[in-house]
This record gives sequence, C-alpha cells and structure tokens, in this order.
Amino acid sequence: MGDHALLDRVLTDADPARTPRDAHPDAAALRMRDRIIRDSRAPRRSRAVAVGWASGLATAAAAAVVAVAVLVPQGDAVAEGLDPLDFTSAMSTAATVETAQEALASGDGPVAPERLVRSASWAFTIDGSTGETEVVPQLTVLEWEADLSGHVTSVLGVPYDPADATANMGAEVSSSGQVSVDLPIEPGQFATAVPEPFGNSERDVEAALWAFGMPADPTGAELLTAMTTMLQQWTLTDQQQSQMLGILEATGDAQGLGSTVDRLGRPATGLRVVSDDGTASDVVLISADTGRIIGIERTNLENTDLIDAGAVVSYTLWDVDESLIR
Repeated sequence: MGDHALLDRVLTDADPARTPRDAHPDAAALRMRDRIIRDSRAPRRSRAVAVGWASGLATAAAAAVVAVAVLVPQGDAVAEGLDPLDFTSAMSTAATVETAQEALASGDGPVAPERLVRSASWAFTIDGSTGETEVVPQLTVLEWEADLSGHVTSVLGVPYDPADATANMGAEVSSSGQVSVDLPIEPGQFATAVPEPFGNSERDVEAALWAFGMPADPTGAELLTAMTTMLQQWTLTDQQQSQMLGILEATGDAQGLGSTVDRLGRPATGLRVVSDDGTASDVVLISADTGRIIGIERTNLENTDLIDAGAVVSYTLWDVDESLIR
C-alpha cells in the first residue's frame, strides 16, 4: 500500500469528528491545520536522511493524530480551546533543568532506547451545524521493530466539553475502550530517520536530533520540532532525556514556569518555548518525580478564525501508564 493511501486509511479510521466524511475543509480550517502541525517548518540545513510519509503516518497515529479535526463553514463562531495549565512556585530555566537532571541521574528508566511509545493526545472537533466543540482524547501505543515493521493501536478517550477541562481536575484523559486504530505496519513500511538505538552521550543525542531535522545552532522551537518527532518514535533512556534537556537549555529560548499537574494528574514542572513566528508557544512538561519529559502542550498566541489567543490547541503526553490504554 502506498504511503499516501496508508495515511488516508489511518486518518479516516482515527478521525472522531462528526462532520460528514465527504466534507472539505474551508480556508480557515486549512490555515489552522497548517499552523498547528509542527512539522511544517523546514529545517535550515538539509539532511541525507529524512522522515518519510510512512513515519509521518505512524507518528501521527502514535500521537493520536495530533491535529485539529475542524471542518466548519467559513464565518462560524470562534471555538473555545482548552484552558492552559496553571503554574505555581516559579522556577528559572536553569533550576528546572538542574532539578530534572538530578532526578534522572538516579532514575530507573529503560537501559536502552525502546521502539515502543505510549502516548495520550486529543482531537478538537467543532460541529459545523451547531458550533458546539468537543475534545476527544486518544490513547495510543506504537511498537516497531528493526525490520521497520510494527503496529499502532489507538483507543478513543471519553469526550468532554473543553470548557470543563480546567487545569487541575485530575485525569482529563480516560479510556472509553473503543479502538479507533488497529494498524499493522509491514516490514520496511515504517520510515524513520533513526532506525537503530543510539548512545547516551550529548554527541549521540545531538546526532539523532540532527537526523530528525534539527539544524546546527537551533532555536528552541527548531529543537522541539525534532525532539517531538523523536519522542513519538522512541522511549529514551534517562541519560538521553537529560542530554536533551541540557541542549534545550543551551538554546537560551526556554522560560521556566514552575510547578503544575498535567492532564493525567501527574505533578510536573514546565518550560515554555515560543515558536519562531511568534504565533504559538509550546510548554514542555517534565515529571516532578522522574525528571523525564512527559508532554508538550501548544498554545495559540493570536486570534484566528477558529481559536482565540491563549487557548491550548494540542497536546501530547508520554510515559502513559499501560493500564490506561485498554
């Protein structure tokens, strides 16, 4: 099956939107889609190895198709996104990274990077006839092998009204038990920039990030683009996570936020990175217990035809407990 056909199959199977399947997105929806999709920004330096469409497919499914599922008539009312997380006890970037690295130094993460990722994410749907909005979480497991075969399974979460998704209400993501994607990946079909496990040194982690599109001397936003793709394909060791946090701090683009609780009820600290075009910001969530990167939330910074400034428009959470995905 061709890459585009396979992508169409997964997106069709995973799309929880109530809009008719033969509807076409209007200009506003397309602009919103393009703004939210992280991979739209091309790296400044080309690489011999690139992430292919099959990888984009599995990455999208592994992140539960991280996109806004909006197909609404032009001129409809602006929708409400999720409320941003609340942060307390402000910490500097240096203190946030140092605390995480101390936890990682004595952590019990995997001894080698694993071709297994469990994640939680969501699709934001707008009813084209009523303007009502709904958040549909998805819980996803991606497993792949050295021969580039694998399997993607996504389970729909219980939908909820975004107005009820306040920051500290506990686990906003819970499983409905309904499988939305059950996709085998044939040998050779999973295209990835880094097919083999890599080491724990800063040079090893940098080389993997370069392969995923990070340029030399990256901005914080460019690093996050490569880092997100890596975390959607690999579960990293604690040492690799520590190196990546150090690389992020070295960009000088991360702002420490303090303490919060993520949408799975896990205590975390945060680092904010504004996109290079200034239209969005990404909050990197770091486990207060393990020091590992456990999520990224994207917030819209300007009013659009669909979403107000200040609304969270997407998130992906990692290191999701296996018992939640069932």
